Amino acid sequence: MNAFGLIQIGLILLSTITISSPQCNHLPLQQRKVIENSLQLLDKMGKRFPQQCLREKMSFRFPEQVLKPRQKETVKVAIEEIFQHIFYIFSKNLTLAAWDGTVLEQFQNGLYQQIEQLEACVTKKQSHYIRSKEVKRLKLKKYFQKIDCFLKDRHHNLCSWEISRAEMRRCLQLIDKVVRKLNN
Repeated sequence: MNAFGLIQIGLILLSTITISSPQCNHLPLQQRKVIENSLQLLDKMGKRFPQQCLREKMSFRFPEQVLKPRQKETVKVAIEEIFQHIFYIFSKNLTLAAWDGTVLEQFQNGLYQQIEQLEACVTKKQSHYIRSKEVKRLKLKKYFQKIDCFLKDRHHNLCSWEISRAEMRRCLQLIDKVVRKLNN
């Protein structure tokens, strides 16, 4: 490869870094917008919470300590992981959920885009979070496994999906609260 080719590659890489850096600087604002949009889509997706599902309510107990680290970067990693879990849950066995398919797809796309943005902004420093905060990560994984098992145990029926949708709403509201604090 000649020097001109190397210069072109260098300019492309430099412009990519320049383009992606401002996105990362505005990430908390973007996250707030995505979370707000996701909450609206969750509401639009289905109707009101079915009365017949009230007696099936379950407390999953979100591990709030995963969102209480002092470093913004650590919170970004935790939020990325939460979005990945939510995306996973809302990507399978949805046949018995009486939801608007178009709105569900918009919800999934929004989560996916946010995961991609977070992955692009999370630096190698955050790989330290993954190793040092394994206990918190395991609590988060256990929380989402509990929801997944709840859905499986109830054969992904309408009520299990509605309860899970309500739980994801609470989860997103907690993330929104944390993101707002990070901006202050």
